[in-house]
Amino acid sequence: MSAVVVCYNERDNIEQCLKSLSWADEIVVVDSFSTDGTAELCQRYTDRVYQREWPGYIEQKTYAVSLAKNEWVFSLDSDEVVTEALRDEILARLSADEDEMNGYYVKRHSYYLGRWINHGGWYPDYKLRLFKKDEVFHGGENPHDRYFVKGKTARLKGEIEHYTYKDISDQLSTIDRFSEIASEGLYRRDSRFALIKMLSKPPASFLETYVYKLGFLDGLAGFIISVLTSYYVFVKYAKLWEKRKFGSDSQSDGVSD
Repeated sequence: MSAVVVCYNERDNIEQCLKSLSWADEIVVVDSFSTDGTAELCQRYTDRVYQREWPGYIEQKTYAVSLAKNEWVFSLDSDEVVTEALRDEILARLSADEDEMNGYYVKRHSYYLGRWINHGGWYPDYKLRLFKKDEVFHGGENPHDRYFVKGKTARLKGEIEHYTYKDISDQLSTIDRFSEIASEGLYRRDSRFALIKMLSKPPASFLETYVYKLGFLDGLAGFIISVLTSYYVFVKYAKLWEKRKFGSDSQSDGVSD
C-alpha cells in the first residue's frame, strides 16, 4: 500500500503525520517548495519527496496519487495522524476483503481550541481516504477536494486525528485564503452575485452548524466555530461581489486543509 501526502510549510505537523504512516510500503510526499524545512524533514522518512508548484488542491493530490506504485493508496493530509487502531484495521481489512471493496471511508476527528470537536458537522467527518488507484477520480471544488471511487466501498471504525488550526488567528488566515479560492472559482464560472445569498446564507450556516448539527454541545469552542463558519460564507460572497465590481486579479495559493 502507498501513502501519499501533499504539503507546504508544515514542519510543525509533518513529522507526526509521517511517523503514523511508517507501516505503509511506501510514502510519497509532494511538497510545494516549502521555505521552513518541511521537505528536508520529510526526507528523513522517505526518499520519495517531490517538489512541485502549487496548482490547486485537486490538481496536486491527483498528481501525488499518480506517483504511487501500489494498487492501494492511502491519502493523508499533512496535519493528520493515523491512529494505531486505524492502522491495524486497514491492514486487517485489506487482507480479509481481497477484491471485494474498491475504497474505504475513514472518520476524521479534529482537535481545536484545546478540545476534540464532536459536533457541528465536524465529527464524524467521513472521508474517502483508502482506495484502489485505478478506480478513483478526484473532484469536488477547490479548496474542498473529494475523492470518488467506482465500485463498492465501506466505512472503517478507526479514526484519523486532525490537528487543525493552531489558533483563531490561524483559522481566520485560512478563511481568508479559502474564501479567495472559492470566490475566484465562482467568478470564473460566471456566477452572478446575489445580495440575498450574502444576507441569508451566513446566518443559515450558523444555525445549521450550531443548532441543527449540535455545535452548542462543544461549548464556547462550538460557538466560535459556528460563527467563523458563517463568516467564511459571508466573506466568500463579499469577495465575489468585489470581483464582479472591480475585476479579478487575485492569485490563490496555500495548501493546508
